[in-house]
Amino acid sequence: MRILVTGRDGQVAQSLAERASGHELVFAARPGFDLLDPASIEKTIAEVRPSLIVSAAAYTAVDQAEDEPELALAANGEAPGVIGRAAVKVGAPVLHLSTDYVFDGSGERAWTEDDPTGPLGSYGKTKLAGEQALASSGARYAILRTAWVYSSFGSNFVKTMLRLAEIHGTLNVVADQYGNPTSALDIADALMAVVKCWQDEPLHGANAVYHVAGTGTTNWADFARAIFAESRARGGPACTVTGIPTEDYPTKAVRPANSRLNSARLSQIFGYTAPRWELSLRKTIERLVRTNAG
Repeated sequence: MRILVTGRDGQVAQSLAERASGHELVFAARPGFDLLDPASIEKTIAEVRPSLIVSAAAYTAVDQAEDEPELALAANGEAPGVIGRAAVKVGAPVLHLSTDYVFDGSGERAWTEDDPTGPLGSYGKTKLAGEQALASSGARYAILRTAWVYSSFGSNFVKTMLRLAEIHGTLNVVADQYGNPTSALDIADALMAVVKCWQDEPLHGANAVYHVAGTGTTNWADFARAIFAESRARGGPACTVTGIPTEDYPTKAVRPANSRLNSARLSQIFGYTAPRWELSLRKTIERLVRTNAG
């Protein structure tokens, strides 16, 4: 199957490059493919004529989105609709990645796909707009919301913690925001589970929203402690973590206190359940420490 993947340099796209064996992956990125240039989106999809599109590219600068709401809306809120309409013309369904930021972060229960949305900031609002734009585009689709994404690729919390541990003996990390640490490789596996299902049962479970997140939840401070425990055990960088309240680490964009996601629907419909986050973290740390040692 020919699969067009947007966001060539992102964590999920690079993970798909490892996980999508047996498929022809075509990666699209700037300058030829630009979320801010609808014509480039339409041209790329028309020329590639994919059997399926993985829409992984996005404007992900959460704080910067507060200063650039129009730019974030164009990339996150409007481009998915353009992708959807172009996908219809070539008969390709769309797998689109979204975020826990579409919720308001209240409560302590894991969010389901049927819970009411209520984004707190520009990033979440634009990602929710993108979900709605794709859903109304006429394309067949599945939207996969995820959270707290990390990997050995790109920039993410795990790599930031390891880098900071090289120069600090103690780090202050927020301890009152909760979520599911999610490996980008596990997201790639979830996407391929949908692809395989659709090969066997075309568009089974399509035109719906799903959550894909690591099994189990934690807070940022305990996540950092787990990162350092795994790294220390392998001779990698580590330091002490002091948990602090959100109010002691102000950011321009409000972060949801509760980003827990319930992924049961994905498991029920497509048969994929992500591993415990601790197991996936261990594999990532092993890879990072081994790479840095080499």
